[in-house]
Amino acid sequence: MTAQNTTSTTQDHLDIFDIKDNLTVLKNGTVCAVIQTTAVNFDLLSEIEQDATIAAFSMLLNSITFPIQVVIRSRKLDISKYIEKIRKVESKITDPLLKHQAESYRKFVQEVIKVNEVLDKKFYVVVPTNSATASFQKGSSPFDWLVKLSGAQNKRVDINLEKVLQDGKIELDPKVDHVIREFGRIGIKCKQLNTQELVELYFDIYNPSNIYGQRIRTNVDDYKTAVVNPAIIEE
Repeated sequence: MTAQNTTSTTQDHLDIFDIKDNLTVLKNGTVCAVIQTTAVNFDLLSEIEQDATIAAFSMLLNSITFPIQVVIRSRKLDISKYIEKIRKVESKITDPLLKHQAESYRKFVQEVIKVNEVLDKKFYVVVPTNSATASFQKGSSPFDWLVKLSGAQNKRVDINLEKVLQDGKIELDPKVDHVIREFGRIGIKCKQLNTQELVELYFDIYNPSNIYGQRIRTNVDDYKTAVVNPAIIEE
C-alpha cells in the first residue's frame, strides 16, 4: 500500500500566477497592468466641451495600436455607518433649527436608500502584453484580463517569473504612459495600481460578499496564504 497526499488550494483554480512589481502575471504568460481612472459627466459639459471631449477620445482610440480592456465595477454601498455618524452629529446640536435640519437630512437619506440603491462605481483600464493578442486570435475572450473565474480556458505555460516580469515591464511601461497621457487630454486622471492595490482589487473581485470598505489584510503575502488547504489521502 502506498499513500499519496494530494493538496489543492483556491489559487490552483484561478488564472493568476502571481502579482508582483505592480503587474499581474496570468498562468498563460500574459502580463497585465491595471490603471484606475476617474470619470467625466458628459451630460454636464457644454456643447463645445462635449465636442472637444469626443475629439480627444477619438484621438485616443486612433493612437492606440495595442489591445486594452475597459472595466466598470459597480458595488452597492452600505451607508449605515454614514447614517449613524449623522445621528451622532445630530445629537450634539443644541440649536433647534440646525437640529431640525440635520434630522430632516437624515430622514431624507434613509428614504432615498429605501427606494434606490447607492452604488459606488470604479473605472479601470487593463493593458496586457502582446501575448494576450495571440490568445485572443486563438478564440479566447479579450475581456478576461482583469478577472476570469474559470481557469480551464487559459492554456498554462512554464513561466520564468523574473524574465516574464522584466519583459512585461519593458513592453507595458510605454503603453501605460501613453494611455495615461491620452486620457489626460480628456480631463481624466489615471493611476496605475501598485502591487498592494492589485491584490486588494482581485481579492474584492473574488470575494464580492465582503462589506464595502473592509480591509481584510494589509500584508500582500497574507492574501497568497491558503485559508483552506484540504488534504486528500489515498491508501
